[in-house]
Amino acid sequence: MSTCTDRHLVLVGMMGAGKSSVGRVLARRLDRRLLDSDEMVEERTGRTVREIWLAEGESAFRVLEGEVLAEAVAADEPSIIAAAGGVVLSEANREVLKGSGAHVVWLLADVDLLLDRVRNGMHRPLLDDDPEGTLRRMYEQRSDLYQEVADAIVSVDNRSVHDVAGAVLRCAG
Repeated sequence: MSTCTDRHLVLVGMMGAGKSSVGRVLARRLDRRLLDSDEMVEERTGRTVREIWLAEGESAFRVLEGEVLAEAVAADEPSIIAAAGGVVLSEANREVLKGSGAHVVWLLADVDLLLDRVRNGMHRPLLDDDPEGTLRRMYEQRSDLYQEVADAIVSVDNRSVHDVAGAVLRCAG
């Protein structure tokens, strides 16, 4: 259906931007596997992201996050990869993304939309204490990093998951 090349398609962006949801639609449309980095970490460890975060801390989770990202982009079969929101914090991960040959799309969302989407997300330990303040700081910290790795930017504001997936396919063509 699409003219997408035989490259991985990596979705990056803040938590709540819709990477997993859009990734599922893209995987169905392109008949590709969806590799969700959070799910890959959970499968590898047998624990949830929250459990890893609380037991071993953010740095241990970030190491696992980097390992599964590198594994996903190194796979021979082109896939849809929904990368964890914080994957861009590591320079090594940004280099992996830029050097992978994958088409990287930043799903850009307004902070208020993100806040609405993640407000009740119990699996998001970074937002436990001050969801709004934390999310706004994270957005400021990460925006330039998403821009650095992105081949294209797709706004998710006021769009359905299917509309966003269509826009991703158009820019990845």
